[in-house]
Amino acid sequence: MSREPLPSSFDNNPYVFPCYHEPDRRTRWVQKFTRRLKEEPLIPLGCAATCYALYRAYRSMRAGDSAEMNRMFRARIYAQAFTLVALVAGGMYFKTERQQRREFEQAVELRKKQEKRDAWLKELEVRDKEDREWRERHAAIEAAAKEAGKKPDQTPPQQPPQQPDAARSAIELADEKRMGVLDAVKMLISKQN
Repeated sequence: MSREPLPSSFDNNPYVFPCYHEPDRRTRWVQKFTRRLKEEPLIPLGCAATCYALYRAYRSMRAGDSAEMNRMFRARIYAQAFTLVALVAGGMYFKTERQQRREFEQAVELRKKQEKRDAWLKELEVRDKEDREWRERHAAIEAAAKEAGKKPDQTPPQQPPQQPDAARSAIELADEKRMGVLDAVKMLISKQN
């Protein structure tokens, strides 16, 4: 038997193998970060002002200028308060938009799951049909072999080793001539005699 996996109609299907078509985790994080940065630009601005005030307070402390250091610590408090107000105001302002985006993402995920499920069901139906056709064909071959007086799984001891090739060629010839299975078996028996 072949060790290769069975062919599938799901090959290269973005709904079944989403990892090949969706961005990776880091890319999604960067996209989310840039989207948030565009939505609420005041928060990073407040963070930058806080960091700058702390840097200036550190430099003034190293220089020994206590008046400048105290002024920078007050500026840090104001920058942190500004950042906190921007965070709360932005959260309240974008609350409905975030809720709508969450609902949209859930709807998209649900649709993808439904399409994946439908594709699996379709694949199972196709494979079930192929299996039924194979079983019918196998049953017809067994019936033809029983009519001919032989069991399909037994090979007579007097047959040479080339006999399976002869049987295969007789079946291929029957397929080309669009003969029935019974005619192919009769032709095979006549070739043996």
